[in-house]
Amino acid sequence: MTADILILSNGPGEVTTWVRPVVRQLRQQLGNDRNKIRISVVLSPCPNSSGKEADIAQSYPEVDRVQAAEHFWQFLLWGKTFEKWDWRKHGVVVFLGGDQFFPVVIGKRLGYRTVVYAEWDARWHSMIDRFGVMKPVVAARVPQKFAHKFSVVGDLMQEAQDLGAGEQVISPSSPSSPSSSSSSSFSSSSSFPTELIGVLPGSKPSKLMQGVPLTLAIAEYVHAKRPQTKFVIPVAPTLDLQTLASFADPQKNSFVQTFGFSGASLILPDDTGRGLPCPYDHPILKTGTGLCVQLWTQTPAYDLLSQCCLCLTTVGANTAELGALAVPMIVLLPTQQLDAMRSWDGLPGLLANLPLVGSGFAKLINALVLRRLGLLAWPNIWAQEMVVPELVGKLQPSEVGEMVLDFLDHPEKLDQIRAKLRRIRGEAGAANKLAQLVYEEIEKQL
Repeated sequence: MTADILILSNGPGEVTTWVRPVVRQLRQQLGNDRNKIRISVVLSPCPNSSGKEADIAQSYPEVDRVQAAEHFWQFLLWGKTFEKWDWRKHGVVVFLGGDQFFPVVIGKRLGYRTVVYAEWDARWHSMIDRFGVMKPVVAARVPQKFAHKFSVVGDLMQEAQDLGAGEQVISPSSPSSPSSSSSSSFSSSSSFPTELIGVLPGSKPSKLMQGVPLTLAIAEYVHAKRPQTKFVIPVAPTLDLQTLASFADPQKNSFVQTFGFSGASLILPDDTGRGLPCPYDHPILKTGTGLCVQLWTQTPAYDLLSQCCLCLTTVGANTAELGALAVPMIVLLPTQQLDAMRSWDGLPGLLANLPLVGSGFAKLINALVLRRLGLLAWPNIWAQEMVVPELVGKLQPSEVGEMVLDFLDHPEKLDQIRAKLRRIRGEAGAANKLAQLVYEEIEKQL
């Protein structure tokens, strides 16, 4: 059996939580002989992209070739990759993010079979060969004549969680000596604080601009009333620490003062030799009140997130990841400046980021979104009810802080959210089942 497997993907969430477990399973089922099975990844443009997705995909040992998103349109329109890749006679195009029309075009051009992973919506039923869907409800909406193409595989996000949990996590070393009672540290999966709150402000400037100062101000408010509460930011793999810290700097981000936040400074491990505060062996953000928020750079951060009693997050892929982990969350969508939020997926995100006219589109799109009655976070969309709270508007740290304190004072409320999140999650083993669909489509060509 000799074949090419071409994986189409786009954003950082899809590359890390969908592509990674699938290519692992493909190699386990089809073998590591590159002369027989070759795996290529082609990325398409995504409003949430950082430009580092190609490097992440290339780091997976199961992947042979990667093309960055900047060369996608040339490939889609003319069938030529930037490096002029050759293609074998037989193959399968696997859709793991982007527009479901892309595998239709590329599959026809290469003469390959097509397999689409569909979370909530499946399209182009007559033109796609197989669909692996997260839940039966997706297949139930399909005309009966196409039902034979559909298989329920489960939740790839949960699969990514299980993959991360099964690997050794290299954690920062233990702190040398805490400098004050208001600061704390944790260094490994066996020593997470019992009252740990994760802070996920996003990975793109449009979200970080408001998300970083707002969430850090909330952390200060909560910590002032519950000093035992600790905070950590699982840093997105596409974001460097200096860039993250710049959004907490009042000299570089005007929104710092908008939220009544005094700012925070980045302290790296090698800074400790110069007598700076919080001498830990891992990076931190130290706020004006002395609160030290650890920056967790190991990825995937599933082990860490699973130990959080609560997370503060923005809308987007973070909510899907936390939902798959059954971690309670408060979803924040500050609207102090409607123009600042330009990280929507699909066509809205592309329109909002157009030169010159993007600002106007962003304001219009966000105004329309705010008229919706919630259901912006993925767990709420999945359940079609408000499983996790969504706070939208001109949010203030004290108001959100009081909600956090109420949750911490009443842990049974957090338990209820966890139970609901577990109920709406898809089945486990999605990557294995999806890889089996790919194998079956290869077999049909031989």
